[in-house]
This record gives sequence, C-alpha cells and structure tokens, in this order.
Amino acid sequence: MGSIDSAPVYTRVVASRALAHQASSVVVAHSHPSGVLTPSHSDIAVTQKVSKALMLLDIRLLYHLIVAEGRCVSL
Repeated sequence: MGSIDSAPVYTRVVASRALAHQASSVVVAHSHPSGVLTPSHSDIAVTQKVSKALMLLDIRLLYHLIVAEGRCVSL
C-alpha cells in the first residue's frame, strides 16, 4: 500500500512471501498514477535491492512491472 507519490517496498516482506509460497521466481508490479511509465531512480534502486536479496535465497526476480494507463513496462 502506498500514497499518491510513494509506496514502501520491504525486501523482507517480498522474500518472506516468496518463501511461504516456495517460489523459485517472483514478479512484482506497481502503478504510476501519473501515467508516466519511465522508471524513477527509486524504482531502479528498489529493483536492484530486491533482486540481490532474492538471489541470496535462490529466488529469481523475473520482472518488475510498472503499470500506467493500461500500459506497462518491465525493468
């Protein structure tokens, strides 16, 4: 859950849910209410952080999708 201009991503929550489902890979997604699909610096940093953490658990981050106005882009 987030606000109009931010949404916290807790790496331990992503990892915990992946482990609870015995996942070997994960897809994460979030929306950009502004309609702009361009990833922010924060989007890129979070993607790298989550990907590195999951790698330590032998879980692959397949996609981080940004959705805006019926379109999407993957980081």
